[in-house]
Amino acid sequence: MESKRSQKGTENVLVDLGFEDAEELTAKASLAVKLNELVERRGLSQTEVAAITGMTQPKVSQVRRYKLQNISLERLMQALVSLDQRVEIIVRPARRAHGAGITVAA
Repeated sequence: MESKRSQKGTENVLVDLGFEDAEELTAKASLAVKLNELVERRGLSQTEVAAITGMTQPKVSQVRRYKLQNISLERLMQALVSLDQRVEIIVRPARRAHGAGITVAA
């Protein structure tokens, strides 16, 4: 019987899958989740979101579908601000257990 070696994963599945930009993608996804929650809660159409945020409707569609490769973190943050949200960036020394990195709490 073959033994399977188990590898301990990280807290980030994108890191475990080997994505080079895993931290950035995770941050974008967190912001997109918050933006999409706001859109749903307010019952906004993609056209209305585009008008409010200054994004094009196709970009709004990408965010709605979590296709975030061509959308910057800055653009997502600006869109949230346009929807009356406060976005905070906190910089502090990394602890050894967690190491350096990017975390978004939305």
